[in-house]
Amino acid sequence: MEIMKYMEKYDYEQLIFCQDRESGLKAFICIHDTTLGPALGGLRMWTYESEEAAIEDALRLARGMTYKNAVAGLNLGGGKTVIMGDPKKDKNEAMFRALGRFIQGLNGRYITAEDVGTTVEDMDIIHEETDYVTGISAEFGSSGNPSPVTAYGVYKGMKAAAKVAFGSDSLEGKTIAVQGVGHVAYALLEHLHKEGARLIVTDINEEAVKRAVEAFGAKAVDPKDIYGVDCDIFSPCALGAVINDETIPQLKAKVVAGSANNQLKDERHGDILHEKGIIYAPDYVINAGGVINVADELLGYNRERALKKVEGLYDRLLEIFEISAREGIPTYKAADRLAEERIAKMKNARSTFLKNEKSLLNRR
Repeated sequence: MEIMKYMEKYDYEQLIFCQDRESGLKAFICIHDTTLGPALGGLRMWTYESEEAAIEDALRLARGMTYKNAVAGLNLGGGKTVIMGDPKKDKNEAMFRALGRFIQGLNGRYITAEDVGTTVEDMDIIHEETDYVTGISAEFGSSGNPSPVTAYGVYKGMKAAAKVAFGSDSLEGKTIAVQGVGHVAYALLEHLHKEGARLIVTDINEEAVKRAVEAFGAKAVDPKDIYGVDCDIFSPCALGAVINDETIPQLKAKVVAGSANNQLKDERHGDILHEKGIIYAPDYVINAGGVINVADELLGYNRERALKKVEGLYDRLLEIFEISAREGIPTYKAADRLAEERIAKMKNARSTFLKNEKSLLNRR
């Protein structure tokens, strides 16, 4: 991977390598764009095969956060941090405190939060070293675990997609295949079960699957079989790149709507879904509930206000689906356009302000 060429192609601002030998910290902080405000994006810890794989993930996720925050109407840019390591056995206090110091050194350009492989407790440790962290424990006046709010946004977005695909946003009686049964997916399953959906689940964690089967009467299938099950909606809620050349031919669903980031392996896979008439809810839009929730902490957290903003994802997705239908373009392109238009308008407005500010300084 030619890192600088990749960063130039997508106009990244900064990539920071972070290392602490004593704690074992090996991390990468990526800041994609700060036009709208400081970069906000979670901290992921994963067993990456190589440094290159970790960097590529950080870059992709950071850019996704720029678009997510822009479409969600937040005054925040996009960034992401990844730690190389096994979240089940490699975590330690010193690791997160060291990372907190690196984040503090960025002086507010980047604000972190929890993501795959990290927890509220991890954020509390980081908070010992920096104020630039969200999703910490409620005891600190924070919103706590954002997973339930992310799930609520996915649920609302799924209903919007169902309205376009089936003529009604009711999920009662719909068969929904959920890939992954982590924190977000479990909370999503609660909403779907309550509305009367028929559920199919899978996960590499057998205990998580068993829990969903017992709680919601879900049907369990092998991870490799989830793509081809008979269902109305396929909901990717695990890792990314699951919509690809191998899986698309297996899909029987009319809707793809889930919480996972970077669901499309390549943009052309969004084109293929569009050509097949499958309604795709762009991942960074439908899963924006969590970032909307933690962003509200920056204003002094108010849960009712945050949930009202999350409910707005329903209308934002309907807007994206309408643009897609009207202009005959894939939904991911419609979402990208909304994000890019907002960033461009703000970049122009802020550049004008900066020019005026410079002129005032020159007069002194």
